[in-house]
Amino acid sequence: MATPSLLLLLADGRFPAGAHAHSGGLEAAVAAGRVTDLATLEAFLAGRLATAGLVGAAFAAAAHRAAVPETVGRADALARLDAELDARTAAPALRAVSRRQGRALLRAGRAIWPDAAFADLPATPTGAHQPLVLGLLCAAAGLSRLETATIAAYGTLTGAASAGVRLLGLDPYRVQALLVGLADACDGTAADAARAADDPPERLPAAAAPLADIHAEIHATWEVRLFAS
Repeated sequence: MATPSLLLLLADGRFPAGAHAHSGGLEAAVAAGRVTDLATLEAFLAGRLATAGLVGAAFAAAAHRAAVPETVGRADALARLDAELDARTAAPALRAVSRRQGRALLRAGRAIWPDAAFADLPATPTGAHQPLVLGLLCAAAGLSRLETATIAAYGTLTGAASAGVRLLGLDPYRVQALLVGLADACDGTAADAARAADDPPERLPAAAAPLADIHAEIHATWEVRLFAS
């Protein structure tokens, strides 16, 4: 059984997985003039939670389910999840970001829980998607499926919110108050994602944000940028 401290550790933005280097698409949205203040930041975060947050949390929870020791064919299950998540990530730039973050998270996970089921992740040249690595890491830490989904959903909010302070010069106290206001939505998204993890991979949530995909492709062409994504 995991302790609350482990849950906090894995949800902490200072966990060495490189999350601080990513804005979750906010940098491109700010440059496009779509996010300019607290109100538009809140709308951006709510939209991100309902799309990338739900999908990522559901796949992290499904990977957690596959990590249960009694699971037969764990490697095949993770390979199916990886392929389905790839299909749900339309922008090549976002697929690359997810796998890059997965590699960073995997390095941290292997250092802390070397006996976890990381060897069953798909052996792709660019690594597995971040939500799959997160699911296995949380299972190794003894966290529940719901806790895993909560960490995933929470991460989609906090990274972009922190980036908003840096990109727009927003009052960090008001940004934190904004996150408090989104807490119930985050919990609800995590609960939905944890329930969805019982479905086959092809039936997991596929909420899309086409504009975010477009922004990601444009952002990847910039020669100068503050964030990697």
